[in-house]
Amino acid sequence: MSRTRDRVPSGPSVDPVAAARLCSQLLSAPPAASALAVTEHLLAVQGQDPRGARLAIRARTHGLTAGEVDRALTEDRTLLITWLNRGTLHLVASADYWWLHALTTPQLATANTRRLAQEGVSPDQADRGVLVVARVASDGPSTRRQLRGALLSAGVPVQGQALVHILVLASLRGLLVRGPMVDGEQAFVLARDWLGVPPPELEREQALARLAHRYLVGHGPASDRDLAKWAGVTLGDSRRAFTSIAHELVDRPDGLAALTVEPDPNRACPPRLLGAFDPLLLGWVSREPYLGSHQGIVTVNGLFRPFALVGSRAVGTWTLTRGEVVLAPFAEIGSADAEALRLDAQDVVRFLGLSGRPGKALTQQP
Repeated sequence: MSRTRDRVPSGPSVDPVAAARLCSQLLSAPPAASALAVTEHLLAVQGQDPRGARLAIRARTHGLTAGEVDRALTEDRTLLITWLNRGTLHLVASADYWWLHALTTPQLATANTRRLAQEGVSPDQADRGVLVVARVASDGPSTRRQLRGALLSAGVPVQGQALVHILVLASLRGLLVRGPMVDGEQAFVLARDWLGVPPPELEREQALARLAHRYLVGHGPASDRDLAKWAGVTLGDSRRAFTSIAHELVDRPDGLAALTVEPDPNRACPPRLLGAFDPLLLGWVSREPYLGSHQGIVTVNGLFRPFALVGSRAVGTWTLTRGEVVLAPFAEIGSADAEALRLDAQDVVRFLGLSGRPGKALTQQP
């Protein structure tokens, strides 16, 4: 590495709110025992980047493999990925699907209708498309290729993003979710077939209270605007959600909401390699506490790149090349932190089941 660079200080001081959130995020707390435990704790993990979702599990557990995440999705059926919250794919515990779907998806219908029209899909074609994909999925897990072929045969447009938004519509109507891994991709299944009969629907106020509590477990302390942005609910609903659990909250001088039993914010966060779309960047209105002046490097045109975290700050981005982590640091990283990142790179390679060069897991770009 060039010695003319600025140097990343080892163990930089951490803002108390940022420290508490690192603990809530299980990055400075003891690791969770399973992929399900992480997902339940965080409630929903961004899921449109399959590797990123799995790496979010890795960073918050010890000794797991990506294959164990796949088994939870495919064999155990304890996890699933579907469109929820802000209208993007999320990894959630199967037990949380029904109430989260009822609470966070109705407000997505207008945007979905608009996108279908932009892709040249009429309302009648969209309705027919939903019936087609539901019929195909009723015969068992169906790949995107199979669903695309069935829609083409039915005269439903699939070019551009039309196919995706028809699948979104079927999901918003509670019919379709992503199920097992088939040939390296997640197949689509009928929600009721895959998950069983849904439980009794929660009253909206009950669902909002559950949302507020579960969100704060993995993201507290936070504001009502933070919750609204993360869950894709209105600010009014977010405020009602926090009000409904006011008896569980502690008084804080900064006005943020936090549960009575807060995680220990004084526990140090070890250097970590976090994947694309890591939950640490998606839980609150501002990402500045963790990205600082490097937001435009880590987040580009709606994409969230994998990054290295030291203390509470991103210190570089990273990629995988031939089974090796290639780190592009923002500044020179101290030897102790660099060694910790090297060891974490070994764990990334192990977790993903890659075969890097013997004795080599991390390369720093000059």
